[in-house]
Amino acid sequence: MTPFSRITGTGSFLPPRRVTNDDLARDLAQRGIETSDQWIIERTGIRARHFADPEVTSSDLGLEAAKRALEAAGRSAGDVDLIIVATSTPDMVFPSSAAILQNKLGIAGCPAFDVQAVCSGFVYALTVADAMIRTGSAKCALVVGAEVFSRILDFNDRTTCVLFGDGAGAVVLEASAEPGILASDLHADGKHVGILCVPGHVSGGQVLGTPLLHMDGQAVFKLAVRVLEEAARTCLQKAGKVDTEIDWLIPHQANIRIMEGTARKLKLPLDKLVVTVNEHGNTSAASIPLALDEAVRGGKVKKGDMLMLEGVGGGFTWGAVLLNM
Repeated sequence: MTPFSRITGTGSFLPPRRVTNDDLARDLAQRGIETSDQWIIERTGIRARHFADPEVTSSDLGLEAAKRALEAAGRSAGDVDLIIVATSTPDMVFPSSAAILQNKLGIAGCPAFDVQAVCSGFVYALTVADAMIRTGSAKCALVVGAEVFSRILDFNDRTTCVLFGDGAGAVVLEASAEPGILASDLHADGKHVGILCVPGHVSGGQVLGTPLLHMDGQAVFKLAVRVLEEAARTCLQKAGKVDTEIDWLIPHQANIRIMEGTARKLKLPLDKLVVTVNEHGNTSAASIPLALDEAVRGGKVKKGDMLMLEGVGGGFTWGAVLLNM
């Protein structure tokens, strides 16, 4: 019998340094850039975010989240036979942050690789892990989203630098006789590359282009609400479910207006929307597992609940996963 895959443990980690909107406004004022707590909250819903210290890497954050997820699942690192890390801010050009994380966990031999789909990365990684478990290539996967986006922010651009933060989230996904992941739907459209990107790379020891984040906020907003609804409805159709069966919507935590807009299009009451963007900011590939872990540990999400996870990011990428906890 082809096995199903099911999340058996969740974990997350935020770097200790919490930066409020007021903190950020004071720092930006020294650069001659004006912003305020009210300006940021009205446009994004964000009140604070966490920034990692300079020496801390994505794999460092991912390690702490992974340990917590393994503990929650009642597993040890030695039980893991697949590691996938979703990140756009890897420790190095290569090897992968997944390989570095594998070493930090003290294990060796299992496949370990990164997935780069920006803010949709965790949805992509979870879908890949599910497929590998269903084909028998793995039985116990560690799926991690980890980011240090503070490293690629342009602090002279108040429209983007106020949005992002650092953090990591992780899940243990195991083979199961009971259905866990019910359906997934992934997409990309490269013609929208320019609306959200970091248009730089390394060549001959020099950075070519711009190694800082660029975003056309209005273009992203218009695309995001439409494609997130479409992906969610496709997942429901694939699984033979309807929107009223969704217990919790856990979207990529980018902007409260996008998140609430998606919930309304799915005709879900806002009290079914898991929101952490107010305290975490946009942590890209880490945002969905961070929000999931907070909801699990806070007692909102319980075993048996049906969840819709969905993300949208640079690429332009988007996707959704429907699952039972």
